[in-house]
Amino acid sequence: MFTGLIQQTGRIESLDSTGGTTRIRISARGLASKLKAGDSVAVSGVCLTALSPTADFFEADLAQETITRTSLSSLAPGRIVNLELPTPAGTPLGGHIVQGHVDGTGKFLELQSISGGEDFWLRIELPQELERYVVYKGSLAVEGISLTVAAVQDRLVTIAIIPHTCGATNLHSLQPGDPVNLETDLIAKYVEKMIGGERAEGAISLEQLVRQEY
Repeated sequence: MFTGLIQQTGRIESLDSTGGTTRIRISARGLASKLKAGDSVAVSGVCLTALSPTADFFEADLAQETITRTSLSSLAPGRIVNLELPTPAGTPLGGHIVQGHVDGTGKFLELQSISGGEDFWLRIELPQELERYVVYKGSLAVEGISLTVAAVQDRLVTIAIIPHTCGATNLHSLQPGDPVNLETDLIAKYVEKMIGGERAEGAISLEQLVRQEY
């Protein structure tokens, strides 16, 4: 399990595609030295298995399914990725529960300065199938970053970004139109299943929640 608190960024050094699998090599001095072969590591919100770690680099294999369903499909040498190691048991949960299982990709629209200051508005277009899981003041993992939704309307989600988050993650490197990994709140998906099936049709009403004693 992860918490969405990015520990550092890494840089894609190479991609090598063979037989339907793509192996990526990531430079990550500091974090890479903490990895052993077979360890889990979140790369821009995608839980991957570390291979051939050294003091400065590690590698990971991307299955075709991972490439198809995540923003890792847009990787190229030089791209910046967010990195997080799993959260040890008993560690304070500083962000929110993030599994590293990406639900889908959104479209990065802009990172706009708020009133000319150092804070920013991050705006992302959600895929239609994920909109129902994103709520005002709820948690949303974007590229593996635990963030709080400031507004959501008509598939447009707006999130306030402080200078530290902008500088310590890959958000500052994104271009309009870039895909971004999204993982919605795990609790919302369990609630939906319990009250109306694995993929409930329509919005969840207050009356339904009351009947289920939420």
